[in-house]
Amino acid sequence: MKLSIVVPCYNEAKNIPLILEKFASVINRDDVEVILVNNGSTDDSQEVMENLTPKYSFSRIVKIDVNEGYGYGITSGLKAAKGEFIGYTHADMQTDPADPLKALSIIEKQENPENCYIKGDRKGRAFFDQFFTTGMSFFETVYLGEKLWDINAQPNIFHKNFFNAIKDSCPKDFSLDLFFLYKAKKKKMNVIRFDVIFPPRIHGSSKWNTGFKSKIKFIKRTLNFSVKLKKEL
Repeated sequence: MKLSIVVPCYNEAKNIPLILEKFASVINRDDVEVILVNNGSTDDSQEVMENLTPKYSFSRIVKIDVNEGYGYGITSGLKAAKGEFIGYTHADMQTDPADPLKALSIIEKQENPENCYIKGDRKGRAFFDQFFTTGMSFFETVYLGEKLWDINAQPNIFHKNFFNAIKDSCPKDFSLDLFFLYKAKKKKMNVIRFDVIFPPRIHGSSKWNTGFKSKIKFIKRTLNFSVKLKKEL
């Protein structure tokens, strides 16, 4: 298996059929797998997955009974991945399922692919969201001493060895994106960014980005993790 793509799903029953259909239209090789992680969903996501994955040979399911966080769902899927290269993207259809395949094509062209970290760079976002991202990126760059830009952009693709070296210290919450990017920078990996379009959601709503108050809560949580991360240096 060349690439494993983890898609964490929390109450994404309406989006799962769209995700699988889109992946089916862009996966044109037999060494790519898609791991749908049912991250403690309370809707009928599990039933939808079980009904649909037999129709898509590239897909399989990892089931988590109780949601322990965004990061926990992703790392659970990554631990089950069979690919030489592994990574993740979102289930909300704001990130194109074709993007992880683009990331794979980029990493396969590199002289030392095992030392590469491929990450999206979001375009077409609302002004307020972009302003928020810029502010957080500037703070993290100054505070942690590494260039950390558009931290929560998807997808994220890297060699399995990178993950195996840090998997036991991964955070369980939304700070996982920061943790991975920071670790890649500290390891002097070749971080390659590529443009990805970020359209509005088709179904459902964000599990955290629900307004100004949620952004403040997210900032506080990220700052606390940043302080903890810096103390561990």
